[in-house]
Amino acid sequence: MSLTSDPPVGKAAANGAEREDYSALKVVPVRHPWRWAAVVVTAVLVAQFAHGLITNPGWEWDVFADFFTTRTILKAVWITIQLTFYGTALGFALGIVLAFMRLSRSPFLKSVAFTYIWAFRSIPLIVQLLFWFNLTYLYKRLDFGIPFGPGFFSFDTAGLVGAMSAAVLGLALHQAAYAAEIVRGGVLAVDGGQLEAAAALGIPRLRQLRRIVLPQAMRSILPNAANEVISLFKGTSIVSVMAIGELFYQVQVIYGRNGRVVPLLMVATVWYIILTTVLSIAQYYVERHFSRGATR
Repeated sequence: MSLTSDPPVGKAAANGAEREDYSALKVVPVRHPWRWAAVVVTAVLVAQFAHGLITNPGWEWDVFADFFTTRTILKAVWITIQLTFYGTALGFALGIVLAFMRLSRSPFLKSVAFTYIWAFRSIPLIVQLLFWFNLTYLYKRLDFGIPFGPGFFSFDTAGLVGAMSAAVLGLALHQAAYAAEIVRGGVLAVDGGQLEAAAALGIPRLRQLRRIVLPQAMRSILPNAANEVISLFKGTSIVSVMAIGELFYQVQVIYGRNGRVVPLLMVATVWYIILTTVLSIAQYYVERHFSRGATR
């Protein structure tokens, strides 16, 4: 009697036949006819839209070219950029403070931050702007002294808050409420074990925040923060109710005089697209910087 490890003849023959069958198969790539149909339909629609932009005389591209880089429009673009910059910088600076107030262990700080966020997210931005713009009507004088007692000195509020100051103040305070929730969400996304390990190593809390928490939280914060900045940039058009010469207001003034509504609106649209594209490119590089070392 002898032992052998050779497979049975029938099984070996079956395996050989299976290998022969696989080798005889013809590989056919997966086809996506509906995907190509969607590409063709989209291309046709884009071509039609582009053809209409070029051939339709109602767009009045000559008027668009005349006003696109005029001094008035460029000055209005600069005011729009200033409003966006100051509103973003002040809003996120205050928003970071509010976010860490909500994350603190103090019930008082949590309550103050929650109330602020609730109030400024509940009141429409245009109402906030008009309140700040009419601050003089509400408070004609400001007194400094003992609360509910005599004042030591006072001054008139006339001219204290101008139109530009009221716009920046309103945009910043409104933005801070949303920035606080964005920052809070990013910080909460960081694994708590990171802080426990840092505390075990004796790293000070401020350094934990600066070197461990924020660099990781920025990956979650940046996409939402960039969306808020872009929304604020386009939302600056709302300050036109305060007669501030930003882009949309100046466009309204010009087409109110010459009646060329469509080309002047296209002037504002193209400028908004250009500046939003710049912000999107900056967002890409900042996100790439903070995503170094990430697996995804």
